[in-house]
Amino acid sequence: MLEARALSVGHAGRPALVEAASFSLARGQALVLLGPNGSGKTTLLRCLLGLMDPMAGHVFLDGADAHRMAPAQRARRMAYVPQAASPAFPFEVFDMVLMGRSVHLRFMADPTRADLDAALQALECLGIGHLARRRFDALSGGERQLTLLARALAQAAPVVVLDEPCASLDPGHQVEVLSALRALKREGRAVLMSTHLPEHALALDAHALLLHPRRLVGPAPAARLLQSQMLTDIYATPIETATLVHGRAAGRRVFVPLQLHAEQGVCRARDEPQNP
Repeated sequence: MLEARALSVGHAGRPALVEAASFSLARGQALVLLGPNGSGKTTLLRCLLGLMDPMAGHVFLDGADAHRMAPAQRARRMAYVPQAASPAFPFEVFDMVLMGRSVHLRFMADPTRADLDAALQALECLGIGHLARRRFDALSGGERQLTLLARALAQAAPVVVLDEPCASLDPGHQVEVLSALRALKREGRAVLMSTHLPEHALALDAHALLLHPRRLVGPAPAARLLQSQMLTDIYATPIETATLVHGRAAGRRVFVPLQLHAEQGVCRARDEPQNP
């Protein structure tokens, strides 16, 4: 459904952030993009969405050049969940979600009953139906993020692209978002998201794509690609992987930044009373 061929992205007058990247995403698959801050994850996503031109290479949607499509054509094929931001006008949450249906409406046409039902269903799917008449600009950062995801669900595009959708969410809402994305996969939609949380790639049974300086590593199954040394190299800090052996999460892998725990140990040692 979505394919990048020899794609290089970046900003004019500067070196490319990503060079000669090639990968694809099929129906019913999830692809998770990981990389440090400033490495170009958002820039890459924006290029895939057709919001900025590539420095080189091509993006294809169902075999057609995405950058030669009209914006409305791309919008019917790809939904975008950006990092939460406040709009210029105080829209209600329901109206924000209903905007996802605009790509299916004729010019100047009013939303149909099916459009209204799709917006309501998207809100209920994420457990935020009670926010429908709240002002979007009065919500918390996490509530805004869930609203933007609901808008993408209502849009019903076959490809959903998300930029760090769980960055400002508490653990309960993270579970709701990941559950919704797993449901999209079961429906046959394709999911592409960036994150700093490797566990989310495993939770989605996804392929992973790691953004190393100016190049991509992968895609490959997340369970195989997300290893200690690879993550240590990507994030330039020691990261260990471990498998839990007790409790209801037994068998699951976790990722631990070692330096952080070493510093905590030093702090605890300093706080402990000294023996006389």
